[in-house]
Amino acid sequence: MALAVAVLSLAGIWNPAGAQAPAAVVHVDEVRLVPLNQSVPVIGRIVAQRLGVVAARIGGPVKTFRVEVGDRVEAGQVVAELDRAVLKARRDIAAGGLAEARAERGKELAQVALAKQDFKRMEGLRKSAAFNQARYDERRQQVARAEAGVRQADSAIASARADLALAEINLSDALVKAPYAGVVTERLSEAGAYVQGGAPMLRMIGDQLLELEAEVPFQNLAGLEPGIEVGVALDDGTRHTAVVRAILPSENPLTRTRTVRLVPNIGQTRRSLAHDQSVTIEVPIGSERQILTVHKDAIIIQRDQNMVYVAADGEALARTVILGAAVGGRFEVLEGLSAGDQAVVRGNERLRPGDKLRIAGESS
Repeated sequence: MALAVAVLSLAGIWNPAGAQAPAAVVHVDEVRLVPLNQSVPVIGRIVAQRLGVVAARIGGPVKTFRVEVGDRVEAGQVVAELDRAVLKARRDIAAGGLAEARAERGKELAQVALAKQDFKRMEGLRKSAAFNQARYDERRQQVARAEAGVRQADSAIASARADLALAEINLSDALVKAPYAGVVTERLSEAGAYVQGGAPMLRMIGDQLLELEAEVPFQNLAGLEPGIEVGVALDDGTRHTAVVRAILPSENPLTRTRTVRLVPNIGQTRRSLAHDQSVTIEVPIGSERQILTVHKDAIIIQRDQNMVYVAADGEALARTVILGAAVGGRFEVLEGLSAGDQAVVRGNERLRPGDKLRIAGESS
């Protein structure tokens, strides 16, 4: 009989009266409230705020291009040059015209001085017998005509100065400059070609100022408004954020979508960004709310029911739970648990209700 008892005890099948099984060592995780902001993925794209053609401001033959396709340029950098020989000659002619107008004004000023001198001499004879009223009036008219000549010379100077300024502008515009920083994507002319004023010479993309654009279904617009921050995923697997800048007040009648523009906050990426690159934007479908959650490892399925063991006063308590949506590595708890419950997440596979527990890390 003693031998049989020893064998049963070693096998763990039978314990003598009064013996207690050791407490199971388990790991727990607190049932807690977390913010839930449900979202739906919407495919959008990266758009450059500045892109288009760089045009010649004046007409003329193209002397040279200073950039190639793919070159990065800064704002104000010269990208092409028109032949400026004729423009320089016109500038010199305008400068000569201004000098001539100024010389003419000097001559008119001398005429004014001479006319005033004669008039003053005639005025000094008014009380003498040699005074002649007709000559006096004639000298006064000469002063008036001389002063009018000065005013006409002033107008000629202003006109000549404007002609010179226009010639200088045309000479400067013969140097075609980048209006913003970016990358040259296409050359639309070549050296030797004659271009008209306003003719496109090359295309550029300003890749430093980027936005996101997405066509969002109208039923998903409730959670969007300017200033809202959303998640963004690039095709290289990196995740970022963006802030809604504007929701355009125009709806596509075919797709029932509206255009949303967002300002991205892009961190480190594995590949450089490009205009029209696809992005995935996480559009919230409702306002943020607090939900009760339990760790996914705490869930045990028994008889088609979701069960969770809770550690309370050193014992395992079985709770039947009703779960909601998944939130990362957790599940929303609709019924069965309360905030602060210690759900067993490791060592729960062989538990039974009422089993003694010892939480890992706590002193026995």
